[in-house]
Amino acid sequence: MTEDEEDAVRFDALSRAEAEAELRTCCASRRWAATVAAGRPYGSAEALFAAAGKAVRDLDWPDVEEALAAHPRIGDRPRGAGRESAWSRGEQSGVGDADRAAFAEGNVAYENRFGHVFLICASGRGAAEMLAELRERLGNDPAAERHVVHGELVKITELRLRKLFA
Repeated sequence: MTEDEEDAVRFDALSRAEAEAELRTCCASRRWAATVAAGRPYGSAEALFAAAGKAVRDLDWPDVEEALAAHPRIGDRPRGAGRESAWSRGEQSGVGDADRAAFAEGNVAYENRFGHVFLICASGRGAAEMLAELRERLGNDPAAERHVVHGELVKITELRLRKLFA
């Protein structure tokens, strides 16, 4: 049995509540976690990743908002000892102390315009690039921005799901 299959067997063997709790560390949408957990058994991590990606792409906006509520602002120092906080700290490692004031200002403008946290897949990206994208996205209309946010949530969820199985 390959490592991929072993990971899937372990995940498939979890109780529904345990599976949903593990999944919510990747995406805080309860609907998403329930959908993915209900789809077991997967038999391979790749099959799980494919189903999870489809499930996050299929989320309605209120489910996306639920997931957004669990994300720290870019530029804030994620607190806590949990897995999600550790992942957020790592994903935001490109943001230094010198960048925090600019992100704080940009976050306020973004949240005032769109009513939710600015979401970007920060992994491997520098502060200047993310700040430029934040400023550019302030020009989006709300529908276009929702589409972008949904896409970023797909990327983050896949990244975190792969970390969960790493």
